[in-house]
Amino acid sequence: MMLASLLFPLLFAGDTKPGPTPNLLAIRVGKAETIAKGTIEHAVILIENGKIVTIGEDLPIERGIPVLDRPDWVVMPGLVNAYSRLGLDSEGGDDMSAEVKASAELYAAAEDFQEVVKYGVTTLGLYPAGNGVPGQACAIRPLGKSKEELLLADGCYLKMISRATPSAKKLFQDGFKKADEYADKEKKAREKFDKDKKGKKDDKKEEKKEEPKTSANAPKQADAVEIEGAAARAQGEAAAQEPAAAEDPKPDEKKDDGFVPPEPEPKAKPWVDLRSGKLRGLVSINNAAEYVHFQDAIGKETFSWDLRLVVQRESDIFYVLDKQCYDLEYDGIGDKKCRVVMEPVLSVTPGTMRNRNLALELSKAGAKIVFIPRNDTLQNAKNWLANVGEMVGASLDRNVALRAVTLEPAELLGVEKRVGSLEKGKDANLLFYSGDPLEPTSKLQAVMLDGRFVHGEVKL
Repeated sequence: MMLASLLFPLLFAGDTKPGPTPNLLAIRVGKAETIAKGTIEHAVILIENGKIVTIGEDLPIERGIPVLDRPDWVVMPGLVNAYSRLGLDSEGGDDMSAEVKASAELYAAAEDFQEVVKYGVTTLGLYPAGNGVPGQACAIRPLGKSKEELLLADGCYLKMISRATPSAKKLFQDGFKKADEYADKEKKAREKFDKDKKGKKDDKKEEKKEEPKTSANAPKQADAVEIEGAAARAQGEAAAQEPAAAEDPKPDEKKDDGFVPPEPEPKAKPWVDLRSGKLRGLVSINNAAEYVHFQDAIGKETFSWDLRLVVQRESDIFYVLDKQCYDLEYDGIGDKKCRVVMEPVLSVTPGTMRNRNLALELSKAGAKIVFIPRNDTLQNAKNWLANVGEMVGASLDRNVALRAVTLEPAELLGVEKRVGSLEKGKDANLLFYSGDPLEPTSKLQAVMLDGRFVHGEVKL
């Protein structure tokens, strides 16, 4: 097929005007790291109106469709940083502010948003500032003309900071007490609703107790009723001998009887949503003692949570990796199979100079790794993939590493149906590299966001 010879001068991330990228575009590259379905050699990706229409090996391209042909390039999904404060500048407190949302701080023209796309970050998870329980994170696409255009999802996770102190434990317990109070309120509202409903039924029964007027043909009607009753009894006896055809309703299937539960108070709602599974917790810890303290603080509470591990040079987190190996009274991090948000850095065994790859150890134990830049700055966003490559050089599985910057953080944020992998129907957020993305010698050639090139310069 003859390729179009048009030159499309691609826009940089700071530009706000729509780019010249065609609404329908075929991309042919040497290799595609799909993340969800492995590596595709000689990949062809069809993009239409900002979405991936199809992806596969050596797919035919219809005549007339513009083609970007780069057989020496490697494409992968845009990077997803699930834990950031880029573009936000508020200061939080040390109390419980679970109802606060980072989305309230969004400013579409923030310079950090304009810049971070140049380094391949196409999705950001932003959390509120503060200690204790500072509030809920949101997920955004970095480029947009308004807050609404930026926002992908809100209430992505509730940030919770666990420290080995009585005050930290009390914050969690006080939060779930609010959920208890709401549960009592809902129970009383249900009881009142059922009582009122029963009263209305009783009133209707009283109205039906009036005797019907007799008429000349009443005996004949009685005979007819008796015949019908006998037939019904016979039919019932026959049915009783047959096995029941209908299954009992499932316990969690409740009949819609019109009851509308009361709305939780704003400060109680996040904790109610945690219990119901509508909201996940992201619990920040520094060491094994704080993990133990968190387990003690929540007691028998059951809710979905992941961990934010602040990696120290000397980290003892390996003591709580596995219940069986370390004889814990509760499940270790690996047993929980939760996600662990962490920097791509090596640590050492406390009191020694022995290097440890905690990401490798956590992954082998069963945890899911989510990498974030080493520091929440633009410069570290630029070096992010190179740092992840260092972890692969220290024996971390390559596929685990790639998932840790794409699909795993997308799932943490709850936006995996849109971003995080190269699949049909997902947003066309693509990064084009001159070689293996995890090799330090590879260069980021172009960035595509929602099907539009926003960084780089490419000839079609």
